[in-house]
Order: sequence, then C-alpha cells, then structure tokens
Amino acid sequence: MNRSRASKALICALTLATFAATSWAREPAGKVKNVLLIMSDDLKASVLPVYGNTICRTPNIDRLAKTGMVFERAYCQGLACSPSRPSMLRSIYPKSKATAPTIGEHLQQYGMHTARVGKIFHMPVPHAQLDGSNGRDVAECWTERYNTKSAETFTPGLYRLLNSDIVTRKIEGRDAKGPNRMWATVESDKEDGSDQADHMVATKAVELLRELKKEGKPFFLGVGFVRPHFPMVQPKKFFDMYPEEKLLIPPLIPGDLDDIPPAGRGSDGKGLNEMEESRRRMWQAYYGSVSFMDEQLGRVLDELDRLGLRDSTTIAFTTDHGYHLGEHGFWQKANLHEEVVRVPLIVSAPEIKPGRTSSFVELVDLYPTWTDLLGLPMPKGLHGKSLTPILRNPNAKVRDTALSIHNRAGGGLRSAKWHYMNYGGKGEELYDMIKDPGQYTNLVSDPKYAAVIKQARAQFKARMAAAK
Repeated sequence: MNRSRASKALICALTLATFAATSWAREPAGKVKNVLLIMSDDLKASVLPVYGNTICRTPNIDRLAKTGMVFERAYCQGLACSPSRPSMLRSIYPKSKATAPTIGEHLQQYGMHTARVGKIFHMPVPHAQLDGSNGRDVAECWTERYNTKSAETFTPGLYRLLNSDIVTRKIEGRDAKGPNRMWATVESDKEDGSDQADHMVATKAVELLRELKKEGKPFFLGVGFVRPHFPMVQPKKFFDMYPEEKLLIPPLIPGDLDDIPPAGRGSDGKGLNEMEESRRRMWQAYYGSVSFMDEQLGRVLDELDRLGLRDSTTIAFTTDHGYHLGEHGFWQKANLHEEVVRVPLIVSAPEIKPGRTSSFVELVDLYPTWTDLLGLPMPKGLHGKSLTPILRNPNAKVRDTALSIHNRAGGGLRSAKWHYMNYGGKGEELYDMIKDPGQYTNLVSDPKYAAVIKQARAQFKARMAAAK
C-alpha cells in the first residue's frame, strides 16, 4: 500500500472511530434510558385520591404515586388542549414568539426512538377518534405514530344528553360534533371496553413496549388517553361504581359571580345549572371516565414491569389542563381558576425516592427534566426548568410562581398565598388562597390587599414579559 492510500485508510478509520464514539456518547447517560409519558385528557387534580378525593377509584394512579414524586402544585400553561399540549412538548409558553424543537425531535438527535399512540399533541375529541386522523399532531416529533378509530358518541349503549333530558338507545340523532356534544354520556354495552379509544391505546402501547424491549434501543413513548374528555363513554360498570344520587355536587351560591369580570367566567353549562340530576350525572360520568382510563393505564404499567423496563424508564403521568364540573356554576375549561389551571403530575424515575412536594412547577418543565434525567445536552431557549432538584429533594424549589396564559388575553399567576388573574384590560381577580382556596371572594378592590395586588401585578408583568 502506498503512503497516500495508507494515509487515506488511517483517516477513514479514525473518522469511523470518532463517529462511533460520538454516537455512543450521545445515547442517554446514567440509569435512565427511556421515557414513558402517559397523558390523560381534561383531568382535574382534585378528582384524584392522590390529591385528597375520597370517592373516585384510581388504583393504578395510586400505585404509580407510591413509586414516584407527587407534585401538589403543578400548573398548565394553556387553558385548553390546543395551546397546552404544544407548549409542554416544546417547553415554550403559549403565544410566545420563541421556538424550539419538539421533545421528540430533540431526542431523535441522540439516537432515541420516539413513538406515539393516541392523543399527545392536540386531537379534537371525538372528531379525530371517529375518523382515525392525526389532528394537530407534529409528525417530526415521532419515529412512528399510531391513531385509534372508535365509535365514541355512537357507541352502542344508553346515551344521555344531560342538558336536554334526552335518554335513548338509538344511534341515530346523537350529538357527536354539534353544540351540545360536551354534555353527552354513553353507558357502553361492551363490558371490557375494548371498543373504546383508550383501551385500543393501551393495547397498542403494550405492543410497542414489547417491540422496543426486543430492539433494545432507548425510547420516548407517548401514550395518550382521551378520557375523561367528553363524550364520557365507558362500560356501564364504571357508571355503576358511582350512584348519582349519592354524589355531592358543588353548591350554586346566589351572587357568586358578581365580583368576577365577564372575561373571567367559564361556560355556564347550557342549562345544566338548572338541572340538579343532570349535574350529578355529569359527576357520575366523569368519575366513571377517570376510573376507566385508570384501568387502561394499569395495563401499560403492568407490561412495563413485566418486561423489566421499570428500572431504566422514567414515567410521567399528567394531563393538559383541569376542568370545571359546576364550581361557581362553571363547566369545562378555558378560564384561569384553580380547577382548570392546577393539574395532576406524578414523576417516577430510577433512583428517585417516592415522595410529595408542594414546590411550584409547570408543564413546560417536563421537557428539560427528561433531557436532564437522560444526561443529554439541553436545547437553547426553553422556557421550562429541570425538576431534577425537586425529584432528589422535595423541599427544593425551581420557581416561586406558576404562570398560565389565557386563550383570549392576559393570564394568571399562582403563588403560595395568592392567585392573580389579569384579562388584558378587561378586569382582574385576586384570591387569598390560604383563607379562600375555593376562590369565592375577589379581593382585587379590597384596600387591605393593596400591597398584595401591587406585588402580584409586578410579578405577573415580569413573568409575562419573560414568556414572550
């Protein structure tokens, strides 16, 4: 071999060695190799036993909580599916001009396989499930992705339209995409729920876990359930778990809304507030949906354990935002009150001790947390902060307040003592969260709270400026 050819061969060998070393170094470092994100949809934290509820049954969320860190003060940044989910998956606040790669795009750069089944980015429910479409999913985030197709509102069973006193087993005429679709429930005839989207999601997730285990490649797997998002469809047995006549429902207090600006009010339920039995049935259906979703989550956790992947996988269970079920006469989402902005969040990771923390965290913090746990470089410009200090010490803090952005204008800021809401010139709210956790008395005009409102306005202005 002449000197020229020998030099070229040496250069080629060194290049290959360098590439191999670089590729190896880019793989997740440390104990955590994989990430499992499990998302519910429209799940209020206060409905879960792990947050103090004594009625709802969620044995699988409960057992996950026993192995992980329960975040008691986790808050969403968007007030509906569409702004919240991309904000979380890019770690960028809603309405911001900043940009960042999705978590999937980032992890793919370091050799990780990214997969999605069900709703992770926004998918309109039940529209996307009826036609099996991708909704507003971001294809670049995933190495592979899978949707489900189910009957949703048209599932055989007892159908109720709770704001209209419609009860029927007929399929024809049911409201699936119309203005009353959010008040529909169906007691499904299929006892195991295998005809429902969440059951299909769990089945596919189990299949993917088996494939990923066999391939031995580090992975990020997003498992997206759609319950308890309306329509609340699940087998009849889940309705029967919660007899509606025994359920307590939020009181409707005369004059409760007098101190809330119109911009801060939620949906009035389109007649539900005048129908006590229907309000009870909404709670019944919501509880049932949560328990059905929890059963599917359990199937995924069982398989993760069976495959021996638990010791190398960090698990995050959360949702996109909370939900109103008649508190203050409000229904659904898209407002800044506590029932909407506070979300469940449980993070379980290898070598992290189980516990609870009252430290403030935001959903934008998950992306940098995963990156940190995997030992990978952090992208520039993320709005979130890694939660690993809190995972190692529940008394640690990474932020003093939690910011939520209003869909229309303004936003809200939650601190340990107060909750401030600003509607961009259309009114404000301030609540003393120590004395009034139910947010019944707006103190924004109370002279006794002049110093607090001054502080809240200044902090809110600063947080909003940093979120642009």
